[in-house]
Amino acid sequence: MPKLWNTTITTHRQAVRDATLDKAAALVEKHGLASVTMSQIAEAAGIGRATLYKYFPDVQSILTAWHERHVSNHLQHLAEIRDQGGSVGERLKAVLETYAFIAHERHNIELASLMHQGSHVVRAQEKLVTLIADLLKQGVKAGEIRGDVAPNELAGYCLHALTAAGNLQSKAAVHRLVAITLTGLNPDRRPTK
Repeated sequence: MPKLWNTTITTHRQAVRDATLDKAAALVEKHGLASVTMSQIAEAAGIGRATLYKYFPDVQSILTAWHERHVSNHLQHLAEIRDQGGSVGERLKAVLETYAFIAHERHNIELASLMHQGSHVVRAQEKLVTLIADLLKQGVKAGEIRGDVAPNELAGYCLHALTAAGNLQSKAAVHRLVAITLTGLNPDRRPTK
């Protein structure tokens, strides 16, 4: 197959896949998880059911692929923030704040509870802990982060604390949560014995 044709087909397949994922998520948001069918998704994506079945065997697999893409985009965004200029403390604050707002802006609880069970979530969580732990290690070296707790443990603490942003009612409350979390990382906040 000529390269141009192969590129065109690959681009087309990706466009169909992306449209399918986007339309399926929109249908679930509008109608609820239990009422969405493959026929509805195919119609919304502008493809035939037979074509849809070439890409995905069922609604669950479509939603899992959508969630994997969604989580991957979040991780990529957080990595870009981590890699921006500024001090370690500034970059850590920006990453934690972004993560907190991601947690704050979750919409479909039914979909989130279903999707947060897969192995892709475990892998994403591991990457997220590593991303934050690496920043924390840099912060310890710079004297900006407490060094009495292992960075992976501190990263887990931060992520666990910041998931509470999903229950907060305002952006101001999310900012306060991030500030409290950062205070716990301060090297001057070590417990006394």
